[in-house]
Amino acid sequence: MDVQVSYVDADGVERSAPVENVGGVFFENAIPVRSFPSFKGQRNYPGFWWSASSARHVGFESWLERDTAMMLDFDPQIVAFSSQPFWMSWRDEGRRSHAPDWFARLSDGTGLVVDCRPPGRAGPRDEAAFEMTARVCEYLGWRFRLVREIDPVQRANVRWLSCYRHPRHLVDLAACRLVEVFAEPTPLLAGAGLAGDPLAVLPVLFHLLWTGVLTTDLSRLLSERSLVVTAGS
Repeated sequence: MDVQVSYVDADGVERSAPVENVGGVFFENAIPVRSFPSFKGQRNYPGFWWSASSARHVGFESWLERDTAMMLDFDPQIVAFSSQPFWMSWRDEGRRSHAPDWFARLSDGTGLVVDCRPPGRAGPRDEAAFEMTARVCEYLGWRFRLVREIDPVQRANVRWLSCYRHPRHLVDLAACRLVEVFAEPTPLLAGAGLAGDPLAVLPVLFHLLWTGVLTTDLSRLLSERSLVVTAGS
């Protein structure tokens, strides 16, 4: 496959190699190959997301990219991820290049490359770049995902839980009590009351939902009546 991959290692060194030589690169630790500028009048919304998976900030260039970062961070199969991880370049009526939005490392060691583009916002050249990215991923034994939109209910639920993603919300004593209380499916607020003072317990409960220690149906809006259960119970 005639594709060249360029990236910046975690040590800040710029590197370039044929695609067949990059399967073992730790792209989840790579430095972004593009910056995230902010200026008056721009139409996109850049910023930084603090990743609980990677314990660092990762940049994004749009709200869809931000929400995708949030969903990657929430996914228990993903152990680390980075933004704008590398440039791909190939020959197609001239030299083409593309920098995917995300690279994620899965718990089984394989890679996941993610591009984000809202419906109706991708032209023929964009779609061709996505197709080439998918081909590269297949060649390397990685997965490719093109995110066009995120279910609004799931997004709202995960966004709420993400407010409690930081490890500071884990209080061991309260966590142990919550695991006991929710051994059987129990309404969220009622279970928090059984575990202690809800004002003190709820942040721990939401953190455990974020980390997957507790589970609930996130296809419906989270509420005080949502049935929560300890994972594996």
